[in-house]
Amino acid sequence: MFRFVSLMFKNSLRNRRRSILTIGSMAVSLCLLGVLFAIYRTLFLADATPAEALRLVVRHRVSLTQSMPISYRQKIESIPGVHQVMVWQWFGGTYKDARDPNNFFARFAAEPDRIFTLHPEYQIPDDQKSAFQHERTGCIVSKTLAEKLKFKLGDRITLVGDIFPVNMELKVVGIYEDPQNADTLYFNRDYLRDALGESNPRSGQVGAFQIQANSAEDVPRIAKAVDDIFDNAPQPTKTESERAFQLSFASFVGNLRLFLLLICGAVTFTILLVSANTISMSVRERVREVGILKTLGFTRGNILGIILGEAAFIALIGGALGGLLAQALCVVVRSSPGGAFIPALKSLAVTPSIGLLCIAVALFIGLVSSLVPAWGAARTSILDSLRYSG
Repeated sequence: MFRFVSLMFKNSLRNRRRSILTIGSMAVSLCLLGVLFAIYRTLFLADATPAEALRLVVRHRVSLTQSMPISYRQKIESIPGVHQVMVWQWFGGTYKDARDPNNFFARFAAEPDRIFTLHPEYQIPDDQKSAFQHERTGCIVSKTLAEKLKFKLGDRITLVGDIFPVNMELKVVGIYEDPQNADTLYFNRDYLRDALGESNPRSGQVGAFQIQANSAEDVPRIAKAVDDIFDNAPQPTKTESERAFQLSFASFVGNLRLFLLLICGAVTFTILLVSANTISMSVRERVREVGILKTLGFTRGNILGIILGEAAFIALIGGALGGLLAQALCVVVRSSPGGAFIPALKSLAVTPSIGLLCIAVALFIGLVSSLVPAWGAARTSILDSLRYSG
């Protein structure tokens, strides 16, 4: 069959308009599939880093919007295997113009003397770390956020409260490097508590606790122990891994894993129908040519292989272009505000394995969609082929 490769290639592009439209439709569909594959891999299949594997997040069992008493910390610290516990409070608020998506980033109130123990992957100069720990109004920002919004040391940042009825007047005292490249700002939780005032009941409430375990083997036991302690408390808890906590934001839209799989299936089925219709049209236009090829000595197997090869050429070109478009789209997704809730999306990319998977899916679609028309053409007799008038 390899001696017919040039013939397959020429036939696949004989109707250039239809071929270009078919390749374009497959490229767009495979682009969407590639991005969905990349998102699925990043969220559900990627391995946690050594630091992530030791971290747990404790939140209210009912909802992320419900708070818990800060007194829970003492009981959590008493659990064997717990190395460190830190208050972790989503502040929200508005920075400048809320209508500008570039002004949206994660803003957390945390504890400066504990954050770098729980997040050893954060790299920051010692003098900036010390400034954050000693200046009550100081804040630190990730390097990616500083580059995006042009933050420099000493800059003043005002966060207008919406969840909390206070405004945070902050000073940038440190810029840290985060391997996940998340757009995140941290400020002192004590500053938020003082701004609320002791009379405000929310000053003694927290949104979540971050736990650092002594070892990865302790993590499942600690999670169960925490939830057992507060099982009958007025504010019951749900303790989960850091990655699972990040995915809980996406769970607001439902079963994200199922949605991704269903969309992938729907896209594949749709492009399969489009491709099958295109190949069928092409074969119907060339029935008489098939008869002529048979009179020249081409066998049924030759005819079948040539038509399948033409479809494979178109599918492979569409799959390759789709993979390239998917990689470009991943760059757009990485810079989207979704990274504030799911930092794992900051590492979203079309890996070589995903690229090969896209090409394999494209090849599968091309071969399956052309199988029936090719089989029918191969089985058509010479007489019926030459009689065919279209």
